[in-house]
This record gives sequence, C-alpha cells and structure tokens, in this order.
Amino acid sequence: MVNIGNEWDALLADEFKKEYYLQLRQFLIAEYNSRKIFPPMNDIFNALKATSYSDVKAVILGQDPYHGEGQAHGMCFSVKKGTPPPPSLQNIFKEIQSELGLPIPPHGELTAWAKRGVLLLNTVLTVREGMANSHRGRGWEIFTDRVIELLNARETPMVFLLWGANARAKKGLITNPAHLVLECAHPSPLSANNGFFGCGHFVKANEFLEKNGVQPIDWAIE
Repeated sequence: MVNIGNEWDALLADEFKKEYYLQLRQFLIAEYNSRKIFPPMNDIFNALKATSYSDVKAVILGQDPYHGEGQAHGMCFSVKKGTPPPPSLQNIFKEIQSELGLPIPPHGELTAWAKRGVLLLNTVLTVREGMANSHRGRGWEIFTDRVIELLNARETPMVFLLWGANARAKKGLITNPAHLVLECAHPSPLSANNGFFGCGHFVKANEFLEKNGVQPIDWAIE
C-alpha cells in the first residue's frame, strides 16, 4: 500500500482503507496497466512526501497533473528540470518577479518550495496522457478534501492560495479562522489578466506568516 514516509502516513491511514479509495486504487491499477498515465506511479504522492503535515506553511491548489510526456511529477504547476515551464508556471514566475523582484528561474521544478513548506497539491492526482480532467470524479477529490480538512484542523496559521474555479471550490473546507485564504483567477494565459496578475499573493502570504510568528517563505528558485 501507500508509504509516504512522514506524518501523513498516520493521518491518512484510515483514508487508504475506505471503500472509495480501494475502488480508486483498482481503477488506477487498470489505467496504469493499459494506458499512459501521468505522473509515473511512484510520483503520485510526491507533494505529500516533500511537505510533511507539520511543515506546511502554504498550500497551492492545482486542478490535475500536466498531461504531456515528461511534465507531471506529483506537484502542482511543477515540471522537472529540463522540461520547459508551461504557460501557467511562466505566469506564476512573472507575478513573483513583479511582487518580489526575484529573477525568472532557469527551470520549472518547484521542489525547493515544497521543502520550504509549500504543499503543491492537485485536487486530482492522476491523468491520462493528453486528456485533462480524465480522472476526475474517480475518488481523488474525496481524498484531497480530507487532506485539506486535516490542514484546516491544524492550529498553526497557514495560507491557502486558491487560483481558479477548481481551487476556489474547496474554500468551504477551510473554516479555521487561524488560516488565511487568498483567492483569484487561475494563472493560465486564458485568465491570468482577470486578476492573477497583480494579486499580490506572494507578498500577502509572507506578511501573514510573519505577523503570526511563522518564518516567511523564500520564493526564489535557483
């Protein structure tokens, strides 16, 4: 079964035994055996592996993984070094440059953010090649709702960054007044000009964390 390797194992142990998850698992076995599915099976839980429960300072919610060859590796918006940053990620970098004056990174791998406390969570964790949203409604949404509920229950303040309709649909799960919810348009080229550019989320997140005695996030990627 799943081995994440940190606090998430104990927190999600019951979830992995539930009927919906067992059905999802059978579906995924069949999918990986018969089709090209992203990310690679061993990368599905990379977001949780890289950022343990107590280490989360900010959550960025994505939709589902990139569905092109060599892109998805289990963290929303991130691509491995050597893969050109997709347009949404380019826009994220532009906004960070605008807000913080940081240079545009030489690659699109966001593992450094994950290690600094940014949980890069998609709402659906797998996808068929070339078919966005193809694993929607199979159970991942129930699983990621549970992850968000567990984070919501934490006392230490954190920031939830909800970009676009899919992410904003999760807002109702975040009820703890200790946390900050920031929402705006998706960074996709189709919507970035409708409120993502100029949102100020990276500055606002760090101001909130500092105000609450939490070390702010270093958003630089080298």
